[in-house]
Amino acid sequence: MPLTSSRLTAACAFALLSVATSAMAADTCGTAPADAASATSQRLLQALVDTNGVPGMGAAVWRDGRVAWTGCAGLRDVDARAPVQRDTVFRLASVSKVIATTAAAKLIDEGRLDIDAPVGDTLPWLPPAWSRVTVRQLAAHISGAPHYAGNDLQTLGRIRYPTARDAVGYFSGRALLSPPGTAYRYSSWGYTLIGAMIEARAGEHFLDYVRRVTDGLDIGADGDAPATQAATLYDIEHGDARRVPRTDMSYTWPGGGLAATPEALVTFGGRLLEHRIVGAARWQAMQQPALLADGTPVHERDYEVGFGWRIGRDADGDRIAHHAGTTTGARSVLLLWPGQDTAVGVLSNAMWVSAIEPTAQLLAAPFRAPPSGLVAAACPTGARLTGTLKEARFDLAATFRLEHGRCVGDIAAPAPLRDFFASAYAWPGHRLRIVALADDGTLSRAALATPYGLYDLRAVREGEWTASLNATSTLTLTR
Repeated sequence: MPLTSSRLTAACAFALLSVATSAMAADTCGTAPADAASATSQRLLQALVDTNGVPGMGAAVWRDGRVAWTGCAGLRDVDARAPVQRDTVFRLASVSKVIATTAAAKLIDEGRLDIDAPVGDTLPWLPPAWSRVTVRQLAAHISGAPHYAGNDLQTLGRIRYPTARDAVGYFSGRALLSPPGTAYRYSSWGYTLIGAMIEARAGEHFLDYVRRVTDGLDIGADGDAPATQAATLYDIEHGDARRVPRTDMSYTWPGGGLAATPEALVTFGGRLLEHRIVGAARWQAMQQPALLADGTPVHERDYEVGFGWRIGRDADGDRIAHHAGTTTGARSVLLLWPGQDTAVGVLSNAMWVSAIEPTAQLLAAPFRAPPSGLVAAACPTGARLTGTLKEARFDLAATFRLEHGRCVGDIAAPAPLRDFFASAYAWPGHRLRIVALADDGTLSRAALATPYGLYDLRAVREGEWTASLNATSTLTLTR
């Protein structure tokens, strides 16, 4: 029986789903925050949009069995002056990958998919070289599958692929870049092949199976949301926000072609944490690092690679599972703290240079227990500050004030900071903002809002604060 999608009324489905989930979160989209944690996260999100030049962003936090906060900042549509709202649907980009692997994991739990069997056993139409790879290898980017190349992204967005099998036909004639299981090579094409496996083993269209797995959430194909909900896509790399056309993402639905509201995304994460999509054992298995043929755990940068998820530690050593995404008109992340029933999602309607994982961690911080060992420090109102970055010492034109008990500071970035953030796509006024996480008049811990995102600024002693900007760069502020 041919695989055809039942998405004839997809836009209506998106609208109905938003109604079904509308009573879940502490909403700061257009209303005053009702609790201190929501007020803090909303203040951080607004500071971020004020600093990074992205037209609009949405975020949400899942905590203890519910969506604890949904926040909005900026504009969904610049020309119409339409603000981001609770039901705004953003591109997920590569965050789509963890939804695809969760769909595959559901099939494992149902006894319908063997992720260690050669995919050619299920898809006999594949060329011989591709037939030998496994879903486990595809999910961990160790299958040897290539990524986008040449003019792929310039041509693909104009082509509609009815099914994942059709999309696989675009690239399956290409050679593998390495023998399966021998090297990490990031590949979204590998996830398109996972989509074809899901369709074959589920017996239905990839999007239809994802809809069943996500069960009533605002998660679907990019482009299916009603115009009144869909975030307009923007390019901010070359000056003012420039609207860019929406492209057809059917070539990469499993690898980067889904869309969601922030609230739906963190609810998906929360359901995973609570074993409501796949069982506890399967969820634990998804978090285990994949192994290369020589037994080496697969890793990239500061994380290991599991079944779709990136596994690492946050700044305080707590274990996290996460995935980020970037594509035209989007920058995204979903980050979970396994064992803590906490998830955070951050979505944008423009691609931007960003430290997206630290940003997500800061937005969730007001809902988590504060780390031990925080140093008490007064808000430096009326004080002169100096900064140090990469051995450069400089004076700071900084002003601090108390806003309803919260210490907030604005900094005009001097040359060393302008140089550090020089690759930012946008940076209104070349200013940074500091927002304390507590509203008790102190500056013990704060978010440093920059064009790259939010960074964790902490007092190390009275009158001195530090923020780690990357593995080799720490900003120190001294009164």
